Amino acid sequence: MNGMASDHNTSSQEEYLPHYLQKEDPFASKLSREADIVAGFYLTVIGILSTLGNGYVIFMSSKRKKKLRPAEIMTVNLAVCDLGISVVGKPFSIISFFSHRWVFGWMGCRWYGWAGFFFGCGSLITMTAVSLDRYLKICHLSYGTWLKRHHAFICLALIWAYATFWATVPFAGVGSYAPEPFGTSCTLDWWLAQASVAGQAFILSILFFCLLFPTAVIVFSYVKIILKVKSSTKEVAHYDTRIQNSHILEMKLTKVAMLICAGFLIAWIPYAVVSVWSAFGQPDSVPIQFSVVPTLLAKSAAMYNPIIYQVIDCKFACCRSGGLKTLQKKSSLKKSR
Repeated sequence: MNGMASDHNTSSQEEYLPHYLQKEDPFASKLSREADIVAGFYLTVIGILSTLGNGYVIFMSSKRKKKLRPAEIMTVNLAVCDLGISVVGKPFSIISFFSHRWVFGWMGCRWYGWAGFFFGCGSLITMTAVSLDRYLKICHLSYGTWLKRHHAFICLALIWAYATFWATVPFAGVGSYAPEPFGTSCTLDWWLAQASVAGQAFILSILFFCLLFPTAVIVFSYVKIILKVKSSTKEVAHYDTRIQNSHILEMKLTKVAMLICAGFLIAWIPYAVVSVWSAFGQPDSVPIQFSVVPTLLAKSAAMYNPIIYQVIDCKFACCRSGGLKTLQKKSSLKKSR
C-alpha cells in the first residue's frame, strides 16, 4: 500500500483519493459472499462456453486455412482475442470471486488488467479492420478486389502492435491498473483522471484511440454499407453469375461482421459509460453492487462471437451449395444446347 501511495503526488491525494487507497485492503470483496458465488458460477459458464466456441472456430478454420478469405482471417483473429480473454483472464476473476477477495496481489492485478485491456483492444481494432474491409468490398468494388491474403496478415501485425502499445503504455508511468471498486477484479485505473491533468490526458487518449475512434470507423463503414445495399443489387445484376454469387457471399460476411460488432458494443458500452463516469464524474456515487453488473456483461462478449459465426456459417454453406447447383444447372443446359 505504501508503494502505491507513493505513486500519487501529495497534491493529487489532497484533491482526490481513489477507492483502492481509502482502505487498508483494496482487494477485499465489497459484495456479499452469495453474490460472489453467483458471479463466480456465471463467469465459469461464460468461460467454458467461450473457450469451447472460440476454440472450435480456430480449429475448423485451421483445417481450411489456405482457403480463408481476408475477412475470415480477421474473424479467426477475433476468435484468438476472445480465447485469450477466456484462458488468460477469466480464471483469475473466477478464483477471486469464489475466494471472496482478489488473491493474486498487485502483480496479478496489473497482469490481469493488462491482459483484459490487450485482448479487448485487439478485438475492437480487429472489428474496425473488418468493417473497413467490408466497406471497400461492398461500396467500392473496384478497390476491394486488390485486398488479398497477405494484406490481411500485414493488418494483423498492425493490430497486435497497436493493442500491445496501448496496453503497455500504463507501465511507462503515465497510467496504471487498479482493482475495481468491488475488489475481486482489476482494470485500467480510470480514477487517475480525478487526480491530475496528466491523468485526464491519459484517460482521454485511451478513450479516443481505443474506443471512440474505432467505434466511429465501424459506425461509418456500416452506415455507408446499408446505404449502398439498395443500389448494389441493381449494379451487380449487370455482372455474370459468378460475380453475383461472390457478391452474395460478401454480403453474408458483412452480416456476420455487423452482428459481431453489435454484440461487442452492446456488451461493452455499459462498462464504458461507468468507466467514463468514474474518470470524469463522481465515482463514489456509483453503487458498488451496480458497478459489478457492467463488468460481468462485458466479460460475456467473448461468448457471442462463435455463436454468431457458426450460425451464419451454416447459411454460407447453403449459399455456396445453392450457387454450385445453379452453376451446374446452367452448365448442363449449355451442354444440352
